[in-house]
Amino acid sequence: MHFNILTIFPEMFPGTLSGGVVGRAMEKGVWSFDAINIRDFAINNYGSVDDEQFGGGAGMVMRPDVLGNALDSVKNRGKIIYFSPRGPTLNQHMVRDFASDKNATYTLLCGRYEGIDQRVIDEYDIQELSIGDYILSGGEIAAQVFVDSVVRVMDYVLGGGAEATANESFEIGGLEWPLYTRPSAWRGRNVPEVLLSGHHGNIERWRKQQSDEITKQRRPDLIKEK
Repeated sequence: MHFNILTIFPEMFPGTLSGGVVGRAMEKGVWSFDAINIRDFAINNYGSVDDEQFGGGAGMVMRPDVLGNALDSVKNRGKIIYFSPRGPTLNQHMVRDFASDKNATYTLLCGRYEGIDQRVIDEYDIQELSIGDYILSGGEIAAQVFVDSVVRVMDYVLGGGAEATANESFEIGGLEWPLYTRPSAWRGRNVPEVLLSGHHGNIERWRKQQSDEITKQRRPDLIKEK
């Protein structure tokens, strides 16, 4: 899988993506990336990539001629994604869909300032995508979230294959149950006896009950989505 990342801060990549299982997957050639500096396509010697909004208003907008030239420089763009609060919110089902083709190419457009000229979105049939209901300084962190979430569910990136992610939050239709490890007693707090019983049926029932209760309390919206 390959990612073309268009940004005015190419030095931010691979960033956190160079560590952990995702970083090891990159070293093994499971995925690759090119960071394309949008400023290389600036309109003047000052590296300008933005301009004032037509119609007035605070904040600058990234120019369509600059972004168009940057996009045109990418020979294989695949699906183009622009990180924007106007897009649908990324969820685990969508992550699985993005990860389903291990040979896919995604071009990730990282906006800055107030955003990008609408004509770029229309011209290139760009998919807008949000990672949550909050505002970031730019799309670079969102791009890292996207790459990390997609790569980690690809086959054999995590040890144990598909089983490694099968019981995680959102994969199970809700939030994950409480997790415990050694020591069994710590600062007067003990691991629930059922987890020490060795009775797999009782353990699974306990986990399901805990997951349902936590999901109901903290993310009731996930129950409605089932």
